[in-house]
This record gives sequence, C-alpha cells and structure tokens, in this order.
Amino acid sequence: SSGINAEYGEVTNFNKVGYVNAYIQWKFVNRIEEQIKAFKKGFAYIIPLSKLAVFDENELEYLICGIAQIDVEDWCKYTEFKGGYSATHHVIVWFWKAIRSFDNEFKARLLQFVTGTSRVPMNGFRELQGSNGPQKFCIEKWGSPNDLPRAHTCFNRIDLPPYKDYHTLKDKLKTAVECTGGFEID
Repeated sequence: SSGINAEYGEVTNFNKVGYVNAYIQWKFVNRIEEQIKAFKKGFAYIIPLSKLAVFDENELEYLICGIAQIDVEDWCKYTEFKGGYSATHHVIVWFWKAIRSFDNEFKARLLQFVTGTSRVPMNGFRELQGSNGPQKFCIEKWGSPNDLPRAHTCFNRIDLPPYKDYHTLKDKLKTAVECTGGFEID
C-alpha cells in the first residue's frame, strides 16, 4: 500500500473514492498476482482449464471440495430468528421439515444460497462466519406469501415469507435456490 499512499498522498474527501478503488485493486489483485498465476499454472497442469469451462463457480466448488454430510440438528441449534419468527412458529417448523426432506446436495445448495458457501465450518454451525466475524444462520420473517425467499449472504440470513402451508414453502424454497444466478453484496 506504500505505492498507493505515495500516489494519493493524504486521503481527502476529494480523492477517497479513487484511493479506496486503488487499495482494493492492490489488496485483492496486484498484491497476489504472482501467486495466482503460479496457482493457475499448476492447476492447469493437472486439469486443463478448457475442461473446467463447463462448470459455474458453485459446481466447481462441489467438484473440488465435495459435499459433507450436513447435520440438520446442529443447523437448527445454531439458528436465530427475527421479525416475529421463533423456533416453534409453524413456518419455521415447516422450514426444517422441508430441509430434512431434501437430499444432502440440495441442503448444501440451500446453505450456499444463504451463506455464500456450501461448506459447514469444521466445528459445525456454531462457527459460521459472516462478513464481520461470527454470524449465526438467521431466518427473518419478511414479505408476503407470494414472494420467494431471498438471501443476504453477508449476514447468513434468509428472508422467509409467512407461507400459508408446507408445500408452498417447500416449492418456493426450491425455486429460490434453483433459480439463483448469483448473489449481490449487501
């Protein structure tokens, strides 16, 4: 960052956006460029990159990391609720019933939809991390029964509408996870 400081000198309101952009470029691209090139060369030696082009980032994560068994009881235990939901609310009972009905691959996809990763921390859900450190999985009451659930990956939170029945909840969950094309940073 010394090059950035030399280029920008004192950071002021006038140049702060440029400084932040330059710092991010240095921190996440320029600083590790040689390591990324070496990793990519070594990886391409083992698996030609052209063979990986058919996978999106989620499929590639599953391919490289595999899918661990997801302990739903642990997931329940380390979940918090907001907006009027509680562990005994009928929508939450249906949510966990739906989760238990899904195969492990879909559970991992749902976890990825909400948290940004399909992997459970080594010591379980109690060690789940958000953008600012430890962050429990969270289910918040939001929207209307016509809405799809939405996710806030930085906060490990799913906004879950108050559905009127189990089958609607399960179908809406599946649609939200299957139709996700990416994520937004919030």
